[in-house]
Amino acid sequence: MWIRNCWYVVAWDHEIPPADAPTLFRRVVLGEPLLVYRGSSGGIVVLEDRCCHRHAPLSAGRREGDCVRCGYHGLLFNRDGACVEVPGLDKVPPKACVRRYPAVVHNKWVMVWMGDAQRADPSLLPDNFSCDDPGWRYLPGYLHYETPWELIADNLLDFSHLSYVHAATLGGTDQIAHVRPTVQALELGVRVTRRVPGVPPPAYYRALWDYTGLIDRWIDYSFTLPATLLMHSGARPAGAAQDDERVGVRFHSCQALTPETAESTHYFFQESHRAEQGGPDTTQRIFDGLLAAFLEDRQMIGAQWHNMALPTDRPMLPLAMDAALMMFRRKLQTAVDAEASAAVAASTP
Repeated sequence: MWIRNCWYVVAWDHEIPPADAPTLFRRVVLGEPLLVYRGSSGGIVVLEDRCCHRHAPLSAGRREGDCVRCGYHGLLFNRDGACVEVPGLDKVPPKACVRRYPAVVHNKWVMVWMGDAQRADPSLLPDNFSCDDPGWRYLPGYLHYETPWELIADNLLDFSHLSYVHAATLGGTDQIAHVRPTVQALELGVRVTRRVPGVPPPAYYRALWDYTGLIDRWIDYSFTLPATLLMHSGARPAGAAQDDERVGVRFHSCQALTPETAESTHYFFQESHRAEQGGPDTTQRIFDGLLAAFLEDRQMIGAQWHNMALPTDRPMLPLAMDAALMMFRRKLQTAVDAEASAAVAASTP
């Protein structure tokens, strides 16, 4: 289940080869194959990666300036998706074209609009500011999941699992699971706030903060359609004033789920720390710790998905900890239903 009239992360900016590179970049999003490349002026071009002739991937062809030639029968497509040459034909058929998708580079994320191109709205781009802010340092991350994106979203919407899945990494205490978060509805998603006072620091903090006393932790994030998490988190020594930013650790995290198919997902992530708190070695250690934790997530969610594939007559049992994910699922269903109704209305004479 997904919506199309929204921005999805298709890649990190560094993944897309330069305009003069011979290689072409392909990624499947919402079950659609996409070809992503840089135009000669530096802008991002996203075309359907499926030649209109015999459906061969254009990414298996070659660049010719700002055009791409199919490697199967040689049809040449310009950056708008129009076929401008068919070898052996004097005239290009009017229907010879592939779809072009609106796309932008936004704070190091290559974003693609998968729905109606006329509705592509820059105001809906996420505020992933720390991905391109000199005041913050991070390393970009990517994981591929062989699971539906909804299960990963559920995981991100219920951080009580930090106490158990990430006991040796991000968690460090059972108290996270015992603290009831505040969940607020947003227009396009939910906001989750959790305060965890007087707990030991997790192993993950050691790269940035050599502190062994009890701490007060905070986790504040929004999770908005289609599936973007933007989070402020951190800690101070237990009992320190909440407005005291001179002590402790501060993070800003940007994470995005992009469905590949109904049963596989692209996961883009980063965890930024303040630039004045440590150099490249610190950033690498934070990334390594984060990746270790996210591999823990992937293992658990993969095991969950395999279990769900087995037949049972017992449904999942909703609990209080599911408040945020249930609220988000309702938001998602409302958006899916609205798109379906609009499509029916548009097709009715």
